[in-house]
Amino acid sequence: MADTADTSFQVITPDFVNVIVTNSKEGNNANCIPKRYPKGITIADLKGKLELLTGGNAATMSIVVYTKEDTLLCTLDNDSALLGSYPIEDGMRLHVIDKFVLRNEFEEASNAERFQLSEEEYAKRTDTLKHYLEQNRLGKYSEEEMRKREEERLKEEAADEAVLSVAKVGNRCEVKVPQTPTRRGTVMFIGPVDFKPGTWIGVKYDEPKGKNDGSVNGKRYFEYPPKYGGFVRPMHITIRDFPEETFDFEEDEM
Repeated sequence: MADTADTSFQVITPDFVNVIVTNSKEGNNANCIPKRYPKGITIADLKGKLELLTGGNAATMSIVVYTKEDTLLCTLDNDSALLGSYPIEDGMRLHVIDKFVLRNEFEEASNAERFQLSEEEYAKRTDTLKHYLEQNRLGKYSEEEMRKREEERLKEEAADEAVLSVAKVGNRCEVKVPQTPTRRGTVMFIGPVDFKPGTWIGVKYDEPKGKNDGSVNGKRYFEYPPKYGGFVRPMHITIRDFPEETFDFEEDEM
């Protein structure tokens, strides 16, 4: 049978990655299983291996990736892609979510007594994410990593302050968010918001390349048509008299 893997995805070195595997049936922090997988494996093949490991169903499972700090990073959502095409590093966690498991747990929740560990009992277990991170000095248990994270935080704060010191409503700007196309627009809002901590800048984009209409979770900060609005960390914005972007209709025509 011919190999149907999508060869447009490239493996990022090194060739193997050491991860922790958890699943939705046991919860995020129970039965953490350290595993080593080749980055050249497809997500479909990985699901097959995780099916044997977790008891989930490869046809229905979803795999989400958490960083060493246990924050959500991404979802392995392309079965033809290679594991190495995703930004996965040693010590990260692959959490297997099985839709049937989630459904059954929800249906049985009213009749089942939930099992919970006290903090003291949880700290004594050796099969948990906390224990794995402690033993391998990863995430918040690594002094070097915590130092780097603090340096990065201070660097980002300084970059935010530099932009906020010159930004004003009505300024033209250019937005460069990592892994997102560069966009131009006009500053419409500067200040705190309800959905995230810190000071954010609301931008009305020249083209409908945004995420909202100037409102988030029912609260309006400025008003523009859908997809023309967006909120951005100041560090990702350059304030300058940029010319307005326009549609290239001839190029877009089929």
